[in-house]
Amino acid sequence: MAKTKTTFFCQNCGNQHAKWQGQCSSCKQWNTLVEEVIQKQDDKDWKTPSSSGNSSKKRNASPTLIKDIEYKKEKRLSTNNTELDRVLGGGLIPGSLTLLGGEPGIGKSTLLLQVSLQLKYRTLYVSGEESQQQIKMRAERINSNPSECYILTETKTQHIFQQIEKLEPEIVIIDSIQTLHSDFIESSPGSISQIRECTSELIKFAKETHTPVLLIGHITKEGSIAGPKVLEHMVDTVLQFEGDRNHVYRILRAHKNRFGSTNELGIYEMQGEGLREVSNPSEILLSKSNQELSGTAIAATLEGIRPLMIEIQALVSTAVYGTPQRSTTGYNAKRLNMILAVLEKRAGFRLGAKDVFLNITGGISVDDPAIDLAVVAAILSSNEDISIEKNICFAAEIGLAGEVRPVTKVEQRILEAEKLGFEIIVVSTQNKINTGKYAIKVELASRVEEVVELLFG
Repeated sequence: MAKTKTTFFCQNCGNQHAKWQGQCSSCKQWNTLVEEVIQKQDDKDWKTPSSSGNSSKKRNASPTLIKDIEYKKEKRLSTNNTELDRVLGGGLIPGSLTLLGGEPGIGKSTLLLQVSLQLKYRTLYVSGEESQQQIKMRAERINSNPSECYILTETKTQHIFQQIEKLEPEIVIIDSIQTLHSDFIESSPGSISQIRECTSELIKFAKETHTPVLLIGHITKEGSIAGPKVLEHMVDTVLQFEGDRNHVYRILRAHKNRFGSTNELGIYEMQGEGLREVSNPSEILLSKSNQELSGTAIAATLEGIRPLMIEIQALVSTAVYGTPQRSTTGYNAKRLNMILAVLEKRAGFRLGAKDVFLNITGGISVDDPAIDLAVVAAILSSNEDISIEKNICFAAEIGLAGEVRPVTKVEQRILEAEKLGFEIIVVSTQNKINTGKYAIKVELASRVEEVVELLFG
């Protein structure tokens, strides 16, 4: 007879409590504990009962000297999607579990369905949210020729694993983890215990069969992936699909990646036929207008190993109310306040009584300090109402003393600016580079005053 017990889970952090209390002792949030009924069984396995009895006995692990461990490079499975492969670190690792999160309607299901239709491997797409007819309609809209993609509409994990044993797919896609439920847990789909149990079964399946599994996860109104925080710790890779549903561009980032870098960035354009990969992001981040306007400057930044040219827009106006406004989009507001203080103290510009608005075009957020100099140029251009020539770009950090500081991988930034047709790039004098080997003119500056003199005379 299975033993049934009741426990309490925190809906915010997933911590388990023996009894109800007003505040979670782990995350300190109030009124987040919810009672759930758990049914414990000792014979839990992802395999069906008929096949689990024939499985071989597990060998006990023993400690091994690190020098005696044999290692060979894992063969990655390409998704035939350049942007997704870049963010993953080169492709899918056999036996890995990847979690894709994003806002409703952002294009998570479209992305993975589009990828599954392009794969050369036998793929099983499991949907607990849509019918087979709805998925077929979307597949026809994407306009692809599926060859090895199988569709299954099911939410019970035991039935899913039965079909997996029959089909033996090389890649499994789950849409979504919040819709699955297991017979081993007596609680509703989407609850803390169900998400944890279903993910645990999928991890066991992936590791034992060396089959990569991709999960789609819902997010909360705060922007974090729904369910316990431990869900992100259980999987190997956590991807975030970002963007505004009112705009056509989507950005794919890796928040966690055990097999690659988390600095890579993938950019897509949402079209009627699905998501189009943007191979040259600078084409969407730079305006095509030939009209020179004040308050605009171009910065050379890096996302992972990919150099990008982004456009910084600034607007400086007299404060209507007593307290000046400081508003930013895609840039750190505290860093903007620091740069304004440097301009006031070191360069002598009186900006304390003026409103300053800053925007990074294209809807992306950038933390690279190399765009500081472009921010300074855009602010001063708007303040003086003098436009900056379109053929000038910037790549340097600003220090508290008003000095222009060097940035990493400046050669890649210079080459990207040269490739896109810029004629002048302003960098720090502390970057030890040979300016003569580039076709683009490299201007060196050590102080903010030198940049002001260069731009505005």
